[in-house]
Amino acid sequence: MEKKTILVTGAGGQLGSEIGVLSKRYPQFDFVFVDKEEMPLDQPEKIGPFIAGVRPAWCISCGAYTAVDKAETEKDLAFIINADAAGAIAAACKAAGARLIHISTDYVFPGDSATPLKEDDPTGPINVYGASKLKGEQLAVQNNPETVIIRTAWVYSEFGHNFVKTMIRLMKEKPSLTVIDDQVGSPTYAADLAGVILQIITAARWVPGIYHYSNEGRISWYEFALAIKEIVGSTCPIQPIPTSQYPTPAKRPHYSLLDKSRIKATYGVRVSDWKESLKTCIARLSI
Repeated sequence: MEKKTILVTGAGGQLGSEIGVLSKRYPQFDFVFVDKEEMPLDQPEKIGPFIAGVRPAWCISCGAYTAVDKAETEKDLAFIINADAAGAIAAACKAAGARLIHISTDYVFPGDSATPLKEDDPTGPINVYGASKLKGEQLAVQNNPETVIIRTAWVYSEFGHNFVKTMIRLMKEKPSLTVIDDQVGSPTYAADLAGVILQIITAARWVPGIYHYSNEGRISWYEFALAIKEIVGSTCPIQPIPTSQYPTPAKRPHYSLLDKSRIKATYGVRVSDWKESLKTCIARLSI
């Protein structure tokens, strides 16, 4: 019996890399991992022919323009990669009869909520990156109503650049650190999200729509840094500061906590506590 193919874009990113690790546990599938060299997201016109050639049964769309601050001055490029390419992938998947899982972000919201964000809460991005990702969601669903969109937040892993690895490095290099304490959310260990994606692909039924996923818990970036410090056994002093003392080109949402009720109810997803997942990741980093 011929194996079904899962196409993964953004293969070199955090999530794509974690799916690569996990793929070894799913020998019933052929995984095709591509990055911008094989399927350039900044050239959406090349996406359709590429996907038609691969003929996947599923596509996991992890590739994105993620330089949040740089997007403020590279708006056109951010929209080509995060919006136009997402729409092209969705259209190509529909034409190929492939099911699409597209990864999005909490940045589609304004970040001014006081309660965990539900999938149908009003969107309202406060930066270019968020606006480009929201447009990508809209084009994906418009071009392929069978799409599953997963919004996530505060992603980290043992791969690529992320807050956890940066903190560990800075705690070794700096005499002290300051970290923002008035932005709250829950981190997402990319390995956990990779597991959820494969759980959806192998589920008995496919239920398209928008879902939220992150690890359980509610913390600030400062509290996240303190937990990293504790786990690695660092003695570097860390002080909390408000966002106003750390200006960046792009505004950041102050509230990123996601309500995960829908993904739990629909796909039976069990969500790990953020600190347990953080311990797992740091152990794998072999600090």
